[in-house]
Amino acid sequence: MADKGKILVVDDDRLVLATVSHGLAQAGYDVIDADNGDDAILLAREHKPDLALLDIRMEGKSGFDVAAYLREYLHTPFMFLSAFADDETVQQVRALGAVAYLVKPLDIGQIVPTVEAAFAGLAARAAERAVFRAPPPVLAVNDPVTDAVPMAVGVLMHRYSLQRGQALERLQKLAADEGRSLGDQAERLIEAVELLARPGQS
Repeated sequence: MADKGKILVVDDDRLVLATVSHGLAQAGYDVIDADNGDDAILLAREHKPDLALLDIRMEGKSGFDVAAYLREYLHTPFMFLSAFADDETVQQVRALGAVAYLVKPLDIGQIVPTVEAAFAGLAARAAERAVFRAPPPVLAVNDPVTDAVPMAVGVLMHRYSLQRGQALERLQKLAADEGRSLGDQAERLIEAVELLARPGQS
């Protein structure tokens, strides 16, 4: 049953859109899809998704335009799916506060764990705020959905084949061992991964 959460998928490539939407529906998510930015914003306003997966380069409104709207007006977390991994694109992704950034080509087997990690990270962050009454560190903008923790959890899940709870524990242990905050440790992990991926294939 589709009860894991509601996801908006946006891509102007109909094949990618159908493949990703079907895979996420099979994994138990309630999926809404759009093939352009204008429709994506209308659907987001109507359905209030828990997470959005956005292609970056589209006719009309880009994925960045849609992300900015989601962040400012709906406070909806988002991740990007893109064929571009140049420095400028990565910087803009981070500045907008995406919870993850996946570079195409990729298959649904890579997307589903990242989506699950994002949901786990958002839930963990909400619980942390409830306990400590303070938001965790953020990436680049003053928005509660922009910290690096869920992205780092996704990296650890993928790299070490961990469940999301195990990945979060590993991140917490790394932070404790180095005397850093969870957000700071997550930032350092993501920066290290970006350096390793620096060859930047399009």
